[in-house]
Amino acid sequence: MARWSPLALVVGLLAAVGLYGSTAAVAAAPLTVAQAIATQNGSSATVRGYVVGQPTATTTVVRSGYPNDYALALADSASTTSTSSMVYVQIPSSFRAAWGMRSNPSLLGRQIDVTGSLSAYFSHAGLTSTTAFAFAGTTPTTSTTTPPTTSAPPSACEAYYTSACGKSGAALKSALNSIIRTQTKLSYDQVWDALKATDQDPANANNVILLYSGRSQAKSTNGGGGNDWNREHVWAKSHGDFGTATGPGTDIHHLRPEDVSVNAARGNLDFDNGGSPVSEAPGSLADGDSFEPRASVKGDVARMIFYMAVRYEGNDGYVNLEMNNSVSNGSAPYMGKLSVLKQWSAGDPPDAFEKRRNDVIFNNYQKNRNPFIDHPEWVSSIWP
Repeated sequence: MARWSPLALVVGLLAAVGLYGSTAAVAAAPLTVAQAIATQNGSSATVRGYVVGQPTATTTVVRSGYPNDYALALADSASTTSTSSMVYVQIPSSFRAAWGMRSNPSLLGRQIDVTGSLSAYFSHAGLTSTTAFAFAGTTPTTSTTTPPTTSAPPSACEAYYTSACGKSGAALKSALNSIIRTQTKLSYDQVWDALKATDQDPANANNVILLYSGRSQAKSTNGGGGNDWNREHVWAKSHGDFGTATGPGTDIHHLRPEDVSVNAARGNLDFDNGGSPVSEAPGSLADGDSFEPRASVKGDVARMIFYMAVRYEGNDGYVNLEMNNSVSNGSAPYMGKLSVLKQWSAGDPPDAFEKRRNDVIFNNYQKNRNPFIDHPEWVSSIWP
């Protein structure tokens, strides 16, 4: 029979009743939300809390109608409504399908564990650069996805957006303007070749996709003929009278290929819902004062308009462009309808085509990005 020392006997008895960890280290207990709020020092931690909604601005958390899968809010009680008692959690792209609120509204009220950096998000106590999610007490799911090197990953404070980090409202808009107005400017002739690359059909490298029409058309058919495609200014160039001179008139973040006749049908109309069908542009509608694009590019259109309103602030020799809720802006440097464009952006989040386009513009042409493709949540922060 084996002989035990007195110390070994004591250790064995304590382990048997759960009072001594013999061979396995005891895992640290997750922080409460209150502890996470009090420890915003950039350290890594696991936080346990109840999902109470999705933050869309510093003091706004929605509990339904979630605009996207980019963030969620945690609290120590499922019934918490005060945002000061919540921690805002950033959801990286690899976790959004499983843990985003738009894709998983049933998460509301569930208790979960999230691991990340105790850092501000939406200028609010937050948990950013998250690496693991799990329902409370279960094995966490971790990310093994490496972001593509050609893209700016949608994290809270990636290098390109560092000076905008932690800001909201007017301060965020100003910071983004400072970032994106540093760009390589194209001539109007150079736009032709740029659009052949930015809007290339993923299924046919010889073609481009027309914005409103959705049609795949040969790159070589650009021009002014009836069935050609030309350069559509999504922010109509007469709204501010900037024409096609270098600057807003040649900024390819809002220039897209479009059928000549459809381009003419859109003209300089503001954007709003409703109207009659537009010939050669299935799903698009127009009336006397507004244009509604097909559903799958409504968000694209909105984010191009948001970009222009932030990029061109009148502080570098170009016109100051702004949005409003009018559809009768004429030649004024305004574009509407802001309330509808916000709805379109929330209802049609960035897809692979739009993200690739942003990357191509950044890497190969203008060297600046559309921040609302990388961070759609910034729309409601700047325009609540």
